[in-house]
Amino acid sequence: MNAIQNSVAPLIPARHKNVNRAEVCDQNFIEFVQQWDGHVQRKPALDESVLGDSLCSARDFLDLFESQMISRHLDLMARVLRVQQKVFYTIGSSGHEGNAMVARLTRHTDPAFLHYRSGAFMAERFRKLPSSDGKRLDPIMDSALSFAASKDDPASGGRHKVWGSKPLWVLPQTSTIASHLPKALGTAVAIEQGKRIGHQLPIPDDSIAICSFGDASSNHATAQTAFNTAGWTSYQKLPAPVLFVCEDNGIGISVKTPNGWIERNFSERRDLDYFYADGLDLVEGYEQVARAVHHCRTTRRPTFLHLRTTRIMGHAGTDFEIEWRSVEELMAVEAGDPLLRSAAIGLESGLFTKESLLAQYEAIRKKCFAAADEADRRPKLTDLADVMAPLAPYTPAKVMAEATRADFADKRLAVFGGDAKLPENQPPRHLAILINNALHDLFCKLPETLLFGEDVAQKGGVYTVTKGLHKSFKNARVFNTLLDETMILGLAQGFGNMGMLPVPEIQYLAYFHNACDQIRGEACSLQFFSNGQYRNPMLMRIASLGYQKGFGGHFHNDNSITAIRDIPGLVVGCPSRGDDAAMMLRTLAALAKVDGRVCAFLEPIALYMTKDLYTAGDGGWQFAYPSLDQAMTLGEERVYEPESRDLVIFSFGNGIPMSLRAARQIEAKHGWKVRVVDLRWLAPLNEAAIGRHAGECTRIMVVDEGRHSAGVGEGVITAVVEAGHGAKPLRRVVGEDTYTPLAGAALLVLPSEDDIVASAGQFV
Repeated sequence: MNAIQNSVAPLIPARHKNVNRAEVCDQNFIEFVQQWDGHVQRKPALDESVLGDSLCSARDFLDLFESQMISRHLDLMARVLRVQQKVFYTIGSSGHEGNAMVARLTRHTDPAFLHYRSGAFMAERFRKLPSSDGKRLDPIMDSALSFAASKDDPASGGRHKVWGSKPLWVLPQTSTIASHLPKALGTAVAIEQGKRIGHQLPIPDDSIAICSFGDASSNHATAQTAFNTAGWTSYQKLPAPVLFVCEDNGIGISVKTPNGWIERNFSERRDLDYFYADGLDLVEGYEQVARAVHHCRTTRRPTFLHLRTTRIMGHAGTDFEIEWRSVEELMAVEAGDPLLRSAAIGLESGLFTKESLLAQYEAIRKKCFAAADEADRRPKLTDLADVMAPLAPYTPAKVMAEATRADFADKRLAVFGGDAKLPENQPPRHLAILINNALHDLFCKLPETLLFGEDVAQKGGVYTVTKGLHKSFKNARVFNTLLDETMILGLAQGFGNMGMLPVPEIQYLAYFHNACDQIRGEACSLQFFSNGQYRNPMLMRIASLGYQKGFGGHFHNDNSITAIRDIPGLVVGCPSRGDDAAMMLRTLAALAKVDGRVCAFLEPIALYMTKDLYTAGDGGWQFAYPSLDQAMTLGEERVYEPESRDLVIFSFGNGIPMSLRAARQIEAKHGWKVRVVDLRWLAPLNEAAIGRHAGECTRIMVVDEGRHSAGVGEGVITAVVEAGHGAKPLRRVVGEDTYTPLAGAALLVLPSEDDIVASAGQFV
């Protein structure tokens, strides 16, 4: 490369201060080819080494170089057409074109989670699979449609510029800070897990997961948790065939990575196998990449490929590097352009003449601009319903049919130990036991179901909610993980990608905040950004909410439900009683299985063991296990005293038994008949039902243990007002804007029965 750098640097004294470095790099390539005067060797046959004894054949090189040029001209096209509002994305791949080697040396059935500088990877992977009419799929047109945000974009349907393809197993994503690494590792683990449980994988059994990212992103906490888990898995000799590809260009936007940092940080990790490859040189780098891929596929160990790249033309089209980097530095970087090295290989090998190479370069440019013009004429997303269509698919009849399917009687008898021990033949039980029964039933019904998290296996969870599952379904389906919520949810996405139904447990709601982006930025966005082509179904269980007396503080009494309700597409259910919990679990599992939905099941910790409602020993909060033909419609509320019209109380979770007890006092004190509505579903809220109940009652109250400034109540009140009932007397009983303290002090900041009664008194 030094010879090339020395030959290029002096070429451009007249234009070296050009702000548009894309023009500079484009002209650099043309002039480099025009002025090349090296030695031409004997032209190799297609199956011979392109130069010397390189593993890269002439055939390999010709395809790879074409993919590199396609990627480059897509970048150049985007920079030109951005100012004409024909292109809406200019984070390019220039300098990273060596990742085409990774695409060539892997399979199109190896799931790929890609860095945003993956144009050459995609162009090369397109070669792997012909279209239905026998012709090669067109990476240029597909990319142009994506750049133009066209509705015809086959990756996302115009929702975002993402590298993605359903037939090529490139899962669309928008990760910019390595938040895709946990789900990539999770997918690698899932490939092996599927074999253990006899699950039919959608890809070959010896597939690997590919995950690319930048050197700067490797420092992010989310990336580090994936590396740590990969090592933790490898240390225990558990297969995890993931190929981490660190595309090291030495800079993150404007912050430089210290020289040698990536090698120093990753080359000596005993449980993460390190390989280096020169991504700037197809002759040198090809065998290096091949060794890493072969190692990952054959050993099934997590593998770290340190791919040398560079970054030319800036971070994006709006990044005018000349404003903050010296001209000399920019020229040195641009002289290391991998396309210059590829041009030299092509000319030296005799595979190209100067004229034929420039002709191909310009022909590709012409194709890219023609594709962009065509993409600009294609339809855009102009209808809100179209935009949102893939976000939250719901087929009610199919979901209910699956939720109430009961064709696993023999399996149940074996697991529960006979007809007499079936849960529906037991006396009424409290919440924790009925959740446990429902989970056993789900595992009998759905062999692809997996439950995992901290302490869920032999111990049965902190509150014994998963007790017995490990004994019944063994370690292949019920297992403990390391203490890392981010990775628990990354694993869940991986299992979902491979067609399984994961049931991850987050031990407390407060712990979810450590890993929220795995749901917000990754899991719930997949169907949206893939236009419904990909899905990662999930039923996430979270021990939640407050009112734990004498224990916890804010880590174990967390009422921050807003953080979950704000995630687009997420279904959030919160039962207050055991029979509802069982029916809700059936529906959530069906939503995940049938529609690919990501679901959160909030389990009120304080109600796990609650047996009584009004007085000690009354057993009023224990319920019979519902028969298998009973499930809950998404959004369906439970109503207590539906004929009462003096006051309606809307609440959920812990607020329901409190409201029922308060209702007795309110009736005794004011003579009002009180209707209590258990919302049960917190996202999406059933606004129609809320409006209906509000319209039928004289007074309205919302009991919400969420905080004053951020809870569920705002959504309820908005539904009331938008239904036209805002003029009615309305009160809200809500938690305070503070962290929850320890012990009895917690009850000072959470709503109480006395608060509900007192608030009712203010209607008078």
